[in-house]
Amino acid sequence: MSAAQTAQLMDGTGLAHRIIEEAAAKAAEISRRGGTSPCLATVLVGEDPASVTYVSMKRARCAKAGIQSRHIALPATTTTAELIDTLAGLSGDPDVHGILLQHPCGPHIDERAAFEAIAPEKDVDGVTTHSFAAMSFALPGFVSCTPGGIMRLLEAYDVELAGKHAVVVGRSAILGKPAGMLLLARNATVTYCHSRTADLSAVVREADVLVAAVGRPRLIRGEDVKPDAVVIDAGYNPGNVGDVDFDTARTRARLITPVPGGVGPMTIAVLLAQTVDAAANQLGFQHH
Repeated sequence: MSAAQTAQLMDGTGLAHRIIEEAAAKAAEISRRGGTSPCLATVLVGEDPASVTYVSMKRARCAKAGIQSRHIALPATTTTAELIDTLAGLSGDPDVHGILLQHPCGPHIDERAAFEAIAPEKDVDGVTTHSFAAMSFALPGFVSCTPGGIMRLLEAYDVELAGKHAVVVGRSAILGKPAGMLLLARNATVTYCHSRTADLSAVVREADVLVAAVGRPRLIRGEDVKPDAVVIDAGYNPGNVGDVDFDTARTRARLITPVPGGVGPMTIAVLLAQTVDAAANQLGFQHH
């Protein structure tokens, strides 16, 4: 690629809009046929300003798509046992079809134990070990929303994954690890990198498909991006900065996600689509 060329931007906003429209049509059909709307329960512990903002944004998107949302705000003093109780109650409530536990929950909460209290059929955020196993073994289930959004973006832009070297930078339980598993399921050769990786630059330079998911601003240098690579930046840092040095990377990559407007909107779109699918499954409706 000559220096005058720049990568094509992967438009997550536009694709997310189409996914949500599809979900809204399905939600309307469920309401019409079953007399009940898909319902997402959001659970928030404490008053973390970013989390409060995220939850209200998700609820607003739900309303637009014809999905009911039920919000459970718990005090910051909530114990793990109390949180598990709340989640178990929602798991057993037939009027709730999907459950989202907004995290981080606070250092005193055992988050893994809390996630595991969510019934797999309502785990529309893809956070349980059951969902991770389903992603790893290509079984039916719900995917983690951000990796699921990444896969939909790659599909929308016809990115060939079979035989390609995909490098995932980051190994979190709901982003890096599942993203690698979903890429593996599509026959990519996957390398996971993280804070202990020796010579990160050298590994990044080998990537045909690069997924940056560490939450460290501009950790990935643009000059390390392989010419014609596909760059997915799932990092979102203060000041709308991703994990990749965008300006340099876009002079080398073939496709790149902007921050914001790339991966972010896709995460919510997948959450809503999976909530509607969960409602359809639980109410016994076949997909159309």
